Amino acid sequence: MLIRHLDFFVTLAEERHFGRAADLCGVTQPALSLALRKLEEDLGVTLILRGQRFMGLTAEGERVLIWGRRILADYGDLRAALDGRRKGGLTGTLRLGVLSAAAPLVPALSARFEARNPLARLSISQLAPEAILAGLRGLALEGGLTRAPEEEAEGLVWTPLWREAPLFACRKDHPFASGLAHGWSDASTQPLCATEEMARREFAPRKIRAAVVCSGLDGVLAHLREGLWCAVVPEAFRHLLSAEDDILLHPLDDEEAAPSLGLLTAARAPPSPMAQALLDCVAALREEWTQAAPSA
Repeated sequence: MLIRHLDFFVTLAEERHFGRAADLCGVTQPALSLALRKLEEDLGVTLILRGQRFMGLTAEGERVLIWGRRILADYGDLRAALDGRRKGGLTGTLRLGVLSAAAPLVPALSARFEARNPLARLSISQLAPEAILAGLRGLALEGGLTRAPEEEAEGLVWTPLWREAPLFACRKDHPFASGLAHGWSDASTQPLCATEEMARREFAPRKIRAAVVCSGLDGVLAHLREGLWCAVVPEAFRHLLSAEDDILLHPLDDEEAAPSLGLLTAARAPPSPMAQALLDCVAALREEWTQAAPSA
C-alpha cells in the first residue's frame, strides 16, 4: 500500500467527487481510479460505492477513512519533524480552533509560538465547541481553546487553563460603576450587549433578552465605547481593553461556579510536532493567565 494511494482515497472521501479529487491530487481521473482500485486490492475490501458518480463509502471504507487520516497525519508529522531538523526549526502551519470567549487570549499565545517557531505559521479559526471537537477528531486541527467537554472526550486530552466567569461591563460614568448590589438582577435592568454565544448560554436560561447581539467580542466592545449600552462578557474580555477605555468590569457569579476553559488536543503518543509546540507554549503561559485574569 502506497501513502499516496491512501492520500487519494482520503481526498476523494472528503471531496465526494472524482473530478475534484483528481484535480487536488494532481492526477488524471483515470489515474485516480486506478490508484483507488490498487488500494482496494491491497486491503482486500471494497472501499467506494461506485456508479456514474461517487456514491459514498462502504462500511469498510468508513473504517479505512478513520485510519487513513491517522496514518497520513503521522506521516505528515514525521516529514515535518525531519524537515524541521534540516531547516533548523518547526515548519508548516499550526491549526487552532478558538471559542469566541477565548479569542482575546490568543495573541499572547501567538506571540509565544512565533518567538519559538519563526519558520512556522498559525491558522486560527473562531469555531463553536462542537466544530472544535469535530476538527480535532478529524485531524483538521492541532488544538482547540474551548470550554471543558460536557462528556468524556474520547481520544482527546483536556488541559484546564482559566475560569470563564461572566462580568458586567459598563462605562465609568454609569450608575453601576461602583458595583452591582444584586448581580444579574441589577444587570438585567440595563440595555445589554452580548455575543451570540453569551446570549445563548447565559441570557436565555435566565430569560434575559439582550438589546444588541454581536458575533464577536469586538462588536460588544464597540457598543460599550458608545456609552448607550452595558454588556455581559467573559473573563478574557479584559485583554481587549486599552488604557484609554473608560470601562469597568464587575463579577456576576461566584468564580468557582464559572465553567472552565482550556486546551483540547488529540491523545496521540507522541504528539505531533505542532501539537507539542502548542502544548509547550500553553504550559509556559498557563500560570500567567491564571494569575492575570482575577487581578487584571
